[in-house]
Amino acid sequence: MSSAQQEKAATINDKSNVSIHMQESSSTSYVFDFDPGHETTPSKPLLNSPFVQNFVDSFKRAEPGKTGFEDLEYSSSQKSESLGKTTELKKRIKPRHVFLIQLGSGLGTGLLVGNGSALREAGPAGLLIGYIIVSSFIYCTYNAIAELGISYSQLSGSYNEFSSILIDRAFGFSVACVYALQWLTIMPLELTTSSMIIKYWTTKVNPDVFVVIFYVILVIVNFMGGAGFAEFEFFMNSAKVCMLFGFVIFGIISDCGGSYGNGYTYIGGRNWKEPIGAFFGESKADHFKGICSSFVYAAFAYGGFETSILSAAEQVNPRKSIMKAGKMLLFRIIVMYCLFVLIIGLLVPHNSSRLLGNGSSASSASPLVIATSNITALPHIINAVILMSVLSVANASLFISSRVVLSICEQFFPRVPLLTYVDRRGRPLFGLILAAIIGLLSFVAASPSESIVFTWLLSISGLSALFTYLSMNLSHIRFRKAMKVQGKSLNEMGYLSKTGIWGSYYSSIIIALIFIAQFWIALVPVGTYKPDANNFFQNYLAMVVFVVLYFGFKIITKEWHIFIPSDQVDLSRGRKIFDHELLKQEEQEEAEKSKKKPLSMRIKNFWS
Repeated sequence: MSSAQQEKAATINDKSNVSIHMQESSSTSYVFDFDPGHETTPSKPLLNSPFVQNFVDSFKRAEPGKTGFEDLEYSSSQKSESLGKTTELKKRIKPRHVFLIQLGSGLGTGLLVGNGSALREAGPAGLLIGYIIVSSFIYCTYNAIAELGISYSQLSGSYNEFSSILIDRAFGFSVACVYALQWLTIMPLELTTSSMIIKYWTTKVNPDVFVVIFYVILVIVNFMGGAGFAEFEFFMNSAKVCMLFGFVIFGIISDCGGSYGNGYTYIGGRNWKEPIGAFFGESKADHFKGICSSFVYAAFAYGGFETSILSAAEQVNPRKSIMKAGKMLLFRIIVMYCLFVLIIGLLVPHNSSRLLGNGSSASSASPLVIATSNITALPHIINAVILMSVLSVANASLFISSRVVLSICEQFFPRVPLLTYVDRRGRPLFGLILAAIIGLLSFVAASPSESIVFTWLLSISGLSALFTYLSMNLSHIRFRKAMKVQGKSLNEMGYLSKTGIWGSYYSSIIIALIFIAQFWIALVPVGTYKPDANNFFQNYLAMVVFVVLYFGFKIITKEWHIFIPSDQVDLSRGRKIFDHELLKQEEQEEAEKSKKKPLSMRIKNFWS
């Protein structure tokens, strides 16, 4: 086709002196450009603009072999052998994101609102003991999955695939499904909580109005991919951490009699003595039962501490990020959980009628709001940050649940392309859409049964976390056993657990004992002496789901072994082999560089 044929222009002059230029392209599509002058420049319509086209193309399936990792910089030790399938998730999460994700993720309903019920049922001493016990195995559990997570950093499901590879496929399937159920229900749980928190300021507006706003924001953020999730968490967690630090300082000052809102009255340990002591109930059995009831609340409050491991496939430098996140976890355990719970127990009487579960609403049931209720404007600030915390956890639930669903589909339904669809921006679309649909349960916020739905969602989420923590520790134990039987050296590892294999044994035993204690609490609730079927299913539903999934998988697949034999464990699937000598050399070089830096920079590099 000649150039004359390729371009035809017709000029039409009228009273408004408007010219219309028609250009024919090789694809026979026409572009019309209206201009009040005679000389015009053809332009593309909005729908054909590069921005729109790139947006549309981003939802296409990621091309095999083009994962977006090619432009990343790696150290020599990280350019190591990798066996098995690698994920297509984009590496967009940076160390600064992981720093605050590990420090603040999960600080939401469980810690800031749910502790109201825990304080009422256990008393201040019982609650603190429960948190110390749970914290001890949480630290061991993180070290166990950090060791595995760094080696298996390319698996999209991270620790959700460990169980299937290292323990047993039925166990892995059941735990992954229960874990997915936990995070799929957390989004409606948190959005329902957000509507309850809004009632602190107004009850005139339909709660579903706020749920719609928050729901749309969270869906948009997560459809931006890992980068959107990370930036949202970075901002929200910054606010949460600052608020908790501020509250801890306020709590210490207030307890020592330095708060004008309390008339500069010294509180000390009064609420541990009056009016009913530091534990729930009067008998030793009630005291012990109260402590047992705090375990699930504490486990739920810690939910999200493992996010830095799950997001390893989307981190620029997983080894560096995960190791530094471990330092943050220890700080988080001591200051943001144990010290926080101690101060709550000192400031808030555990028989307060305002605590959640005593007939109050969550809008004023947070122990933080109760503790600061006599200070002008401070409860409003704390409630606003609590709202941000709740939205942060809801955001994390969308991110985690979509990746867990992807992991389950890749392991057990790999031949269904729709279920394993990952687009060019690294978004697991099926998982995101499923999580968004289940999130619509949050629109019960305007229902009279709102508190009942809240209770059931919380019960599903709380016990589910324990299954995941158990699987993490058992996976570590089985991994070390398989490495020993198959003659593999631990020098192949990029990181070794600080608590070793004995930390995993300790955690597994404690979690098993918590399951037994929770069975007792679920069957015979705190404060009663008769079995309660409704309470049992509210608190032990996750166990029922796990048992059905486990034996259902065994019956269908006919795989009747309990554990995969150690000599048959596939240690090459998705595992990265590190060069021990290169790692030592890099660490020595970093140590030498650090010595030459100012003290402030060394402190910064240690934590971030």
